[in-house]
Amino acid sequence: MEIERKFLINELPKDLEAYEKIEIEQGYISNKPTIRIRKADEKYLLTVKTKFGVSKEEGGPIVNNEHEFEITEKEYYHLKEKLKRDTLKKMRYLIPLGGGLVAEVDVFKERFEGLVFAEVEFPSLEAADSFVKPDWLGKDVSDDKRYKNAKIIKMSGYNKAYFEENV
Repeated sequence: MEIERKFLINELPKDLEAYEKIEIEQGYISNKPTIRIRKADEKYLLTVKTKFGVSKEEGGPIVNNEHEFEITEKEYYHLKEKLKRDTLKKMRYLIPLGGGLVAEVDVFKERFEGLVFAEVEFPSLEAADSFVKPDWLGKDVSDDKRYKNAKIIKMSGYNKAYFEENV
């Protein structure tokens, strides 16, 4: 089970490059269920996410059934050839928040350059509901479908006005 909240960024930490980071390339095979391939540095993953049996409260965290499988480099590139859309690329910075929580700050590259947001994964719904975010994290956009990677990848590129609309 994956429990997370997604946030805009008020201000990136000044020492961002000092944090652990992962270079990510990912693409989507399917949206219902979400089937994603990801290259994270030199690790290759196939992820399946479903909402089966999961109820979502408005304003609550994102909750998914998530199953992740390590695949080979050859399998990754074979699946990548079958994608209907190009992959998205981003640098993910892992910023410790205390209490075992980590902000995963995604700084998008190439056609999505300029797009930045953060996700925080929680061990329980209670932890997600009681989370007090640091000042550098902005508005909670967990309910905003515009910030779903599977939706972003369908765009031709980053459109600042699209993301700022009604935010």
